[in-house]
Amino acid sequence: MDFVVALLKKLPVKEIVIGLVSLLIGLFLGWGTKEFKDATPFYLRPDLREDYVRMAIDSFSVNKSAALAADRWLGLGNTAQSAYAAVQNNSGYLPADLVQQFGQAVTDEITARGGVPAAQTKSPLATILSIIGVLVLLGVLGAAGLYLYRLLGKRGSGEVTAVMQATELNKAAAKTNFEDMGLAPPITQTMTTYILGDDLYDESFSIDTDAGEFLGEYGVGISESIGVGASKQVAALEIWLFDKNDIKTATKVLMSEHAFADPATRARLEPKGELTLIQPQAQVLLETATLQLLATVVDVQYGKGSLPDKSYFERVTLELAIWPRQGE
Repeated sequence: MDFVVALLKKLPVKEIVIGLVSLLIGLFLGWGTKEFKDATPFYLRPDLREDYVRMAIDSFSVNKSAALAADRWLGLGNTAQSAYAAVQNNSGYLPADLVQQFGQAVTDEITARGGVPAAQTKSPLATILSIIGVLVLLGVLGAAGLYLYRLLGKRGSGEVTAVMQATELNKAAAKTNFEDMGLAPPITQTMTTYILGDDLYDESFSIDTDAGEFLGEYGVGISESIGVGASKQVAALEIWLFDKNDIKTATKVLMSEHAFADPATRARLEPKGELTLIQPQAQVLLETATLQLLATVVDVQYGKGSLPDKSYFERVTLELAIWPRQGE
């Protein structure tokens, strides 16, 4: 089960969903325009329809087939009469009497068949599918707009969102120089910050070699919230490390002091991974078959309100660094 969860975390879910929806829209619209397979001369430009009539007449002068002439006439749909009239006015290289013979042969043949069939139109199903495709597209665009609005806030409103604050804090935070500590430089090193109000907080990062080889993925997200309110009051964060060479995803849960001391909360979170009390400058190590993740709590501040003291986070900044596992 852990392996399945790890794979799901590894996949770019949003991009896949958008791709599938786009594919469905394309199928809907393609179904609605399927008549362009083996398209008839009805879809030609007016001047090309006239040329088509001239070629049909020229062919009729050779084969004398009224049935074939009528079929070609019907392929022009409701534009046949206007194209034929244009050829009558300007027959070009065709003898005028041949043009008349063609017209009479077509009239006689269509009359013998019971008259001109009704003009073909799109089927009701194709029309419905086209409408559904447009509605789905509008829905996707609307959902994307709402997501961006919630994520970034209104442009030009002057409002500073939690995500914007977190981005600035990540830029300002100084990364640890592990080489000065006598350690090898990490494969990758990232700062990430959770701020109260970022209910969508769920960071993930790829682990790649300098040559571009994919090794795995790591990240951190909301694990537990308490109370009620306009924003989630987060009491625990979950750090995870996925290794492509390991069937299990390593996870550890960083908990607030109140959550760590609460037996009921601990019982809920224990299945997610090892429980750890979050403390400033504390370090947490996650290991898989070939990777190590060292998470350092750069800063932690608790929220204040009606909930118990030190029960939820106002802000947490973490430094996440990845190395090959020692001995690998």
